[in-house]
Amino acid sequence: MSTSTLPYSASAAAPLQAPGPAAQREHVGFWRAPFAAATFREVGHVLVSLPVAIVGFTFAVASVSLGAGLLVTLLGLPVIAVALAAARGLGAAERRRARTGLGLDVAGPGPLDVPQGAGMWAGVRARLADAAGWRALLFQLVMFPWRVLSFTLSVTFLVTGWVVALFPTYSWVFHRYVGWPGYRLYDFTSGGERHQYYITSPAQVIAVGLVGTAIVFLTPKLVRALTNVERAAVRSLLG
Repeated sequence: MSTSTLPYSASAAAPLQAPGPAAQREHVGFWRAPFAAATFREVGHVLVSLPVAIVGFTFAVASVSLGAGLLVTLLGLPVIAVALAAARGLGAAERRRARTGLGLDVAGPGPLDVPQGAGMWAGVRARLADAAGWRALLFQLVMFPWRVLSFTLSVTFLVTGWVVALFPTYSWVFHRYVGWPGYRLYDFTSGGERHQYYITSPAQVIAVGLVGTAIVFLTPKLVRALTNVERAAVRSLLG
């Protein structure tokens, strides 16, 4: 009796590998998003990115300016080469931050092929031709304004949303301790006539709280959209 032999499948025999951080990132529903750990990680990433962006941008501008200014003496070439090497290190740090805060796992570029024993200038030429170093340096330049914008929008919406959403819990403070009939939206005089508006009725207080609640639930969507731009930049410039 003949037996048939099944073809061997290497993929079937290979052990299953645990998914990386990007694959493990959970899908957070709309109603859970303001309280989910993934949202807090993204917000934390945005907050920390501002001081990181300031340092990276300052380094990129200062090093490139110094190197360009010294090009007339040829000392600028080693300076720029050192800046590109340091930019590679900053790129590695950014990939680690993206893995932790954004759930994005991007493989780094291959090691730089520097000729052994060929002298300092051969190493400088190899560094100057390093596309990964130039992309990492460009990342620090282009992401600075975006990270400033992301920080500003995220903090504004996060703080405003919760302050307004919790307004019904502290609206009584203005009547009891400030002497206003309610929270004052505006109070000004124009053309000899005074214009003022206070939030006083329970319906108005509840409406304000609902507006704040809407902002709270929309803020994670905003933060995700802002960090998606950073994810794209990490993939294209640091991979």
